[in-house]
Amino acid sequence: MSKPIITTDTPVAQPAKVRGPSHTLSILVNNEPGVLMRICQVFSRRAFNIDSLVVSEGRNANFSRMTIGISGDPQGLDQIIKQVSKLIDVIHCFEHTSENAVTKELVLVKIKCSPEDRSQALQITEHFDGKTVDLTPASMIVMITGDSPKIDAAVTMFSQFEIIETVRTGKVVMARGEQAT
Repeated sequence: MSKPIITTDTPVAQPAKVRGPSHTLSILVNNEPGVLMRICQVFSRRAFNIDSLVVSEGRNANFSRMTIGISGDPQGLDQIIKQVSKLIDVIHCFEHTSENAVTKELVLVKIKCSPEDRSQALQITEHFDGKTVDLTPASMIVMITGDSPKIDAAVTMFSQFEIIETVRTGKVVMARGEQAT
């Protein structure tokens, strides 16, 4: 029995497998080729799934910040953090929670929207503090930022329209107060 092929234009997403609680890690690394691959191998060996991944160059071009959303057995989390921290190009690795950090995501949702339905779509956009970033006579693209539950709720509300496409970033995280991320 073959698996169905899921593309970005598949109308109904398949439910995700539950792999355990979600965790958000912030990793400061040397900006070198191959670092991401070595970090991903640590997660793979410990049977953790990478749910989201954001990597960007830091203020200093010699370093990059990785924000990785993972899920798996919480008992293995401390071991993963220790193993990642031991990698040669890793400066530090921290787990962040909603109590000690600010976490945000962004989603772009493109919907088919006739002029008659546009006011309803704009009301949903306004409710989620979103912004219309593209508008044509037959469609619109909305940008919404927030935490994961807010993004999920917004996409659910827009599903009353025909969703043409969604693009969602991974989590970005910054430690609260003077603590380093």
